[in-house]
Amino acid sequence: MKKTMSFAVIHFTVAFTVAYILTGDILIGSLIAMIEPMVNTVAFYFHEKAWDSKRLKRTMKNNPGRKTASFAVIHFSVAFGVVYVLTGDILIGSVMAMIEPCINTMAYYLHERVWQKKEAFRMMQCRHNHSVTA
Repeated sequence: MKKTMSFAVIHFTVAFTVAYILTGDILIGSLIAMIEPMVNTVAFYFHEKAWDSKRLKRTMKNNPGRKTASFAVIHFSVAFGVVYVLTGDILIGSVMAMIEPCINTMAYYLHERVWQKKEAFRMMQCRHNHSVTA
């Protein structure tokens, strides 16, 4: 859950900034920034659950590039849908769907790399502690 929450903070910041720049309206920008990341955070949680399956771990070898691409597709769809529903403007929805997910996809990739390194370090520490006590 820490991983999901840390990405939610990054996502909210990016969503608000882009939405405010596109709409010029702090209220609409704030609504988009609250709703779009919430929907994507739920999607992220289920995306992580799917990628945590033994089958995907074995076949994809935790490839952050493929994992990022699969989340990007979800993200583009959610961004367009939320912005279109809140603004009624296909152009703003489309621009938001192109810009905001691209920025967040790059952020997601970096976020995923950090968490994978953290996990590898934790595993190394576990092995080291077991070999010292044995």
